[in-house]
Amino acid sequence: MNGREAVGRLQKRLSGRSGLSSRLKKYKWVGLVLLVGLLLLAWPAGKENQAETAAETPQTFDLAATEARLSEALSQIRGAGEVTVVLTLAGGPRQVLAQDVDQAAERGQERRETVVVSRGSGGQEAVAVQEVSPEYQGALLVCPGGGDPTVRLQLTQAVAALTGLGADKISISEGK
Repeated sequence: MNGREAVGRLQKRLSGRSGLSSRLKKYKWVGLVLLVGLLLLAWPAGKENQAETAAETPQTFDLAATEARLSEALSQIRGAGEVTVVLTLAGGPRQVLAQDVDQAAERGQERRETVVVSRGSGGQEAVAVQEVSPEYQGALLVCPGGGDPTVRLQLTQAVAALTGLGADKISISEGK
């Protein structure tokens, strides 16, 4: 077999039924699926990054917003009318920070260090293990229906359920 015969056979194979074009036709869907998969892998993941940063930012406690939401919800109770809510706190919100505990076995002493994470550009940030919400100390509600015992009971139960306060810490007064 010389070079011409080999080239001739190769041309027949490529142009014939068992050639490259028939293989492309046979595996065109597999190739298309692979191409789509590669495009999806290369696609920028912008929404996932936004979700991660939203999850990392701590939510701050806003007493005024809490009072407004509570006031709006309590105003829906039949007979209460428009409710004004004032809440007092025993302390503000706080974070429990991660600590590295090193115990010296010889003396029974314990050394604690707060765990910090480097945030690039030389910045450091303490690692928060838990966010502790503030504890409510008392609540004052003023509403037109505050003189009705049934409304007072419903308001007291609602505020107790939402804040964790006992009935003795909730004061309801009749307003204008």
